Amino acid sequence: MFKISLSAGHAKTTPGKQTPDGTIKEWEFNSAVVKYLMAGLANYENVAFLRLDDPTGQRDIPLQERSDRANAWGANVHIDIHANANGSTWNDARGIETFVYLTRPKEAVALAEKVQANLIKATGLQNRGVKAGDFHMLRETKMTAILVEAGFMTNREEAKLLKSDNYRRIVAGAILASLVEQYCLKKKSSPKPPTTKTPSKQGSYKVQVGAFSEKANAERLAYELKKKGYPAIVVKA
Repeated sequence: MFKISLSAGHAKTTPGKQTPDGTIKEWEFNSAVVKYLMAGLANYENVAFLRLDDPTGQRDIPLQERSDRANAWGANVHIDIHANANGSTWNDARGIETFVYLTRPKEAVALAEKVQANLIKATGLQNRGVKAGDFHMLRETKMTAILVEAGFMTNREEAKLLKSDNYRRIVAGAILASLVEQYCLKKKSSPKPPTTKTPSKQGSYKVQVGAFSEKANAERLAYELKKKGYPAIVVKA
């Protein structure tokens, strides 16, 4: 079983993690991407996934608790989803970047490069590249781990995208495509539709036993046929 842990950064209640006008919390974007990513992963064979943050967004689960849980579960890969910010006021900082740990582990870099390339291709946003950072979820996890910053909350244009359900689906789809490519994930086969018997094109045939001038004789024969298990009816010729 290939195990993927996922984490929507922060929570609804985390102070300051929002657009300058307060119209969207960072977690709202992060959470939606995680949900769409899990829905996509469910279509692949031998893949298990574990969400590490609070799905309600009410509790900002400590990073140590998140990394401990991923390590104890034995995840093969960890994906941390975020939206970026440059200060707390509107400005021109823009684009997407993907982080690996400072030591730039080979497998993490390979995955991050795929994710970054697919995100830029799918969104058309500025490519800020693959970078190395000393983030807890990259440093304290024992598996291949990347952290995605999928646009700036402090950029008016990108904030609109972060609020968009379509953009959230696009981001999740790009990350999913990268995981499929990197780890050769195999899609589940669709169940075959139930087979139905095709009616014979030759039609059906009737057997007429006899015709009688007296109704009593016809009814007598019908009675004998029914006793032997043959359906029989009496009709007037």
